[in-house]
Amino acid sequence: LSTATLTYDSLRYGEIEDFPETSEPVWILGKQFSALTEKDEILADVTSRLWFTYRKNFQWFVNGYTGWGCMLRCGQMILGQALICRHLGRDWTWSPGQRQRAEYISILNAFIDKKDNYYSIHQIAQMGVGEGKSIGQWYGPNTVAQVLKKLAVFDSRSRLAVHVAMDNTVVIEEIKRLCMPWLDFDRGACAASEEPREMNGDLEGACAMAEEETALWKPLVLLIPLRLGLSDINEAYFEPLKQCFMMPQSLGVIGGKPNSAHYFIGFVGHELIYLDPHTTQPAVDPNEDSQFPDDSYHCQHPPCRMHICELDPSIAAGFFCQTEDDFDDWCAQIRKVANCRGLPMFELVDSQPSHLITGDVLNLTPDFSESDRLERFFDSEDEEFEILSL
Repeated sequence: LSTATLTYDSLRYGEIEDFPETSEPVWILGKQFSALTEKDEILADVTSRLWFTYRKNFQWFVNGYTGWGCMLRCGQMILGQALICRHLGRDWTWSPGQRQRAEYISILNAFIDKKDNYYSIHQIAQMGVGEGKSIGQWYGPNTVAQVLKKLAVFDSRSRLAVHVAMDNTVVIEEIKRLCMPWLDFDRGACAASEEPREMNGDLEGACAMAEEETALWKPLVLLIPLRLGLSDINEAYFEPLKQCFMMPQSLGVIGGKPNSAHYFIGFVGHELIYLDPHTTQPAVDPNEDSQFPDDSYHCQHPPCRMHICELDPSIAAGFFCQTEDDFDDWCAQIRKVANCRGLPMFELVDSQPSHLITGDVLNLTPDFSESDRLERFFDSEDEEFEILSL
């Protein structure tokens, strides 16, 4: 197998500015900070996020190289944040130079660039073939969301319920069916499921389960592909988008600029805060006990920022709900946001409407196919790349 890497570096991190001296609050994935008094806390919180970038000198299984994977890396970051919330909690912080917790090592190992790992770039690229993307093609936010949904099925340890809300509509009933599949919503919570589960060798309905079993909720990762304008983001979406980063359930947003994907984790004023995958680092190989130097998986400099008006309108917003109460609270917050200034980014409904909601909700012309609308700015193959290693 060849170990060449085709990619490019777009950043010189020494040029990144520190946070501005401003009284405006800094929001990072549902947590509020002060840029005047909590700069160390801001950096510690950003550094604790998993940062997946281009890598060189790892074994690749096709054509010997890769370099089209910035959106794939962003997909890894948003799902990595979901797994951190799932197993360690939002308030978990990374401590450099120390032996890390087993739960954290297990999460990070799932993303290491080896073909058999759950969420490796190999698995994402291979699964993307089923979404009509040949290996080497650019992905858009929607394609990455669909691929992550498929891969999460194999992660039995995390038991995630990944839902991709299409047509700018989040249907509450669909999500509750997904997260509580043992409940029959048509005949009431205690009705037997149409597809009974096998427990202790016997087929039993939901009512026969132990009380604690029926109360379980599969932790939800909700991904919502959106288009917030035609060629540029519509200013009417600025405030609703920022509100998403203020919710405790926030996983951030994957999107970016044309042909350059970023993982957005918060904002200050009208600037979005993001992690950028466009830097190349050596591949990391875990040792026998799965421990390895993990510094390169955490961004230890002030995060990048850009004005919200520069954001490409094709994005996918992510949210994590550990419990049903978390989801109900998220729904209540979304309804409040819908009453604020700005244009709602998507619709929240109790049950599936009789006809699918179209692009008219976002004031868009329906001239583009789903693939074109969500991905045309990320699918260009005209970008020039540089081979960094052979």
